[in-house]
Amino acid sequence: MENHIEDSTRFSFDALTKRLSAILRRHGCSQTVADILANNCVSAERDGAESHGLFRMAGYVSTLKSGWVDGKAVPQVEDAAPGLVRVDAQNGFTQPALMAGRPLLVEKATRNGIAAIAIRNSHHFAALSLDVEPFAQEGFVALSVINSMASVVPHGGRRAVFGTNPIAFAAPRANGLPLVFDQATSVMAHGDVKIAAREKKPLPAGVGVNSRGEPTTDAAEIIAGGALLPFGGHKGSALSLMVEILCAALVGGKFSHEVDWSSHPGAQTPHTGQTIIVIDPRAGAQAIAPLAMRVEELIAEMRDAGTDRLPGERRQAARAQSDRDGIAVSTAMQDSLRALEME
Repeated sequence: MENHIEDSTRFSFDALTKRLSAILRRHGCSQTVADILANNCVSAERDGAESHGLFRMAGYVSTLKSGWVDGKAVPQVEDAAPGLVRVDAQNGFTQPALMAGRPLLVEKATRNGIAAIAIRNSHHFAALSLDVEPFAQEGFVALSVINSMASVVPHGGRRAVFGTNPIAFAAPRANGLPLVFDQATSVMAHGDVKIAAREKKPLPAGVGVNSRGEPTTDAAEIIAGGALLPFGGHKGSALSLMVEILCAALVGGKFSHEVDWSSHPGAQTPHTGQTIIVIDPRAGAQAIAPLAMRVEELIAEMRDAGTDRLPGERRQAARAQSDRDGIAVSTAMQDSLRALEME
């Protein structure tokens, strides 16, 4: 907690995780759920993903206090098929549900070469990259999709139907940390829009519309009845549609437009679903080159073509600095955490 730099203080990962876990327990989470969420939240902050790090704590607390989510839920894991695990999160958070189903998912992926986990009745409020990266660290390829609450207008539409519906992918490398990307199918992540609104910063043109469907660069207008746009026009809209099907129709969850928290003032976490597909590239691979080596060959070609930054490299650099110097927490965020500790 030393090393005060400008308007921030650096904390160790463990100290910050312990503090956040205590806040979450104070507001209704079990020890297990609090520890998982706190670790996830601090991991995002460590990686420089500000919109999914400590910034989310106020939303977690507000949602717990509203009664919208069960912070003590115990997920139910279902062995649905040789290549499929289903998990009912029991109106709890997604990360504990994933943790509960993970051993069976890995067992199936190892045995069959591929497996999927379909999580329903769940709340996700974090960086999707953190869900897939651990699989790549163990040598698997992982792809995840998740829907949220209606905040994105489908291409050619007049009102929000889709969520920001991110897609995350992770693959192992032979010479480095896993290749990981996590991107919304909207032009901008909703959390980044909320940060821009808080800081009263204008957004680039083409990000969203106001409540009248008119283009706006005012983040506050997008949040207050407006909506985001899909990236790439009809292409991003099609991907967002795919995510809705994989995360609601497939898993037995809600479409983004079906999320209704009107009876729970203060709720912020979308009550939807998530699907993760895990592939073991080592299965039946005796006759082909190892995937991790092939990934390196592709990266080398990209570098030679002039690519100066790969997906995830900024996040990895932020993680390295945090591991070395501690995680920087602004004075304003420390004040916010203290307020949550006192509520």
